[in-house]
Amino acid sequence: MHVDWALGFGVVVTAVLATCGGLLILWALPDRNPRMGGSIFVEQQAGAVFLFDGDALIDATPGARALLAASPGRGGPWATLMAHLAIHFPELEAQLLQMVVGGGISLTSRLTEPLLLEAELRGGLTRITLTDPEHAGAALGLDPMARRAVQQELDTLRKTLAQMPVLTWREQAGGDVVWANTAYLMRAGEQLAPGQDLSWPLPRLFDRTAATQGANGQRQRLTLAAGQAAWFDLISFGDQTGADEQNERLVFALPADAAVQAEGALRDFMQTLTKTFAHLPIGLAIFDQSRQLQLFNPALLDLTGLPVDFLSMRPSLLSVLDAMRDCNMIPEPKDYRGWRRELIELEKAATTGLYEDTWSLPGGQTYRVTGRPHPNGALALMIEDISTEMLRTRRYRADLELGQSVIDEMAEALAVFSESGHLVMSNVAYARMWGHDPAAGLTEGTVRTLCAHWRGLSAPSPLWAEVEDFAANPGDRHAFSAEARLLDGRLIHCRFAPLAGGATLATFHTVTPVEQALPRVASTARRRA
Repeated sequence: MHVDWALGFGVVVTAVLATCGGLLILWALPDRNPRMGGSIFVEQQAGAVFLFDGDALIDATPGARALLAASPGRGGPWATLMAHLAIHFPELEAQLLQMVVGGGISLTSRLTEPLLLEAELRGGLTRITLTDPEHAGAALGLDPMARRAVQQELDTLRKTLAQMPVLTWREQAGGDVVWANTAYLMRAGEQLAPGQDLSWPLPRLFDRTAATQGANGQRQRLTLAAGQAAWFDLISFGDQTGADEQNERLVFALPADAAVQAEGALRDFMQTLTKTFAHLPIGLAIFDQSRQLQLFNPALLDLTGLPVDFLSMRPSLLSVLDAMRDCNMIPEPKDYRGWRRELIELEKAATTGLYEDTWSLPGGQTYRVTGRPHPNGALALMIEDISTEMLRTRRYRADLELGQSVIDEMAEALAVFSESGHLVMSNVAYARMWGHDPAAGLTEGTVRTLCAHWRGLSAPSPLWAEVEDFAANPGDRHAFSAEARLLDGRLIHCRFAPLAGGATLATFHTVTPVEQALPRVASTARRRA
């Protein structure tokens, strides 16, 4: 019993001593987690000191943390620090890997501002120290490393703004320009009178509407010193700093000359197009994808007789056609349902670009209606009055029919050849004499083919070869006459004469016995004088 109590007491004492020893060791060792206790570095320690366990930041001096916060790089602390130091030490990461052999490195930057880097590897931890030799002993409110990073970023921003071609300035709520970049200052200097210098606050180049109204993308015109005009799109961003009198606004003036010129060219083109539509004799109606009227010209009013207030209400295509039917400006269909069905087919056919029709109206007019598809499903309907054209065509056909009737009543056989030697006209007497009706055959009649036909129906004679030569050479020709004997014994008198435009006239008539008994004078006039 006594031995058990002594053994238990010894175990307790041993546990207490082990616990105290562990606490003493923990108190002596530096804390690796700065968030669980104080930093191992002195708060006022100069330079920037980093303590890494691999890529993880274990601890850092206040200056080192300020340097990481001021660095523009992204990612973890190790990646941010390496990106910042790569400017000063291009091969830093490769040299850090060599610390496994040497235990530490010491580097000096080659830039104009010297920078000293010391790194060592102890117990698996990497300690990196950055110092500025010029400010090694200075007691500053901001660590030199952090100040250097801030200064570098500030210099970069200043260079960027100085070289930026876009006019940029800051203005207060009252409109005073309190800051401007180089492009703005150069433009403002061009606006000054000779001998005048820039003063504070800086002169305004644009109206204050962009600042007072908070408008983005507002376009303003600026008159240059040479009297020319330049256009700019103003884009502004406000700073919410509290009181209105302290608010400032950052304004950018983007060049907009190209956009203004393009808009002016488009406006001129639309005006020209509008004038062209206004003077176009063809009625034009453009319907959108839903078949609502979007555009029409004055000729449509004259051709359809529709009131302008009705068309201004943007009616549908079927409504327009219904109104035209009520005005008797569309052919009257046999039945209304069939007519409506034709209108739907008209729309479908015009969408594919296949619709074209001629409307004969009750009033005697004749319209040519054409439907053409436009992009995005739009439809253009064109109405053209072809009444005069149709009247000319009818008159021309009537004149041709009258002329044909006249020559058909002539007893003398007659045939007319064009300059190219094609048969263009003949009469009934010709068809009876030679057994050749051009209207009954599909073969094309020429001087050569018809001379072969005449040669086959008559006695051998050199006449037909002379006729071919006479018709094939439309120059200075004179009419000539000759006689030919048909195979049935009839004697025919042939006469060939030149016509206007290089055409040739051939006439034939049968010589009667009485005419044969009369004395005849032989024709010596041939093809040419």
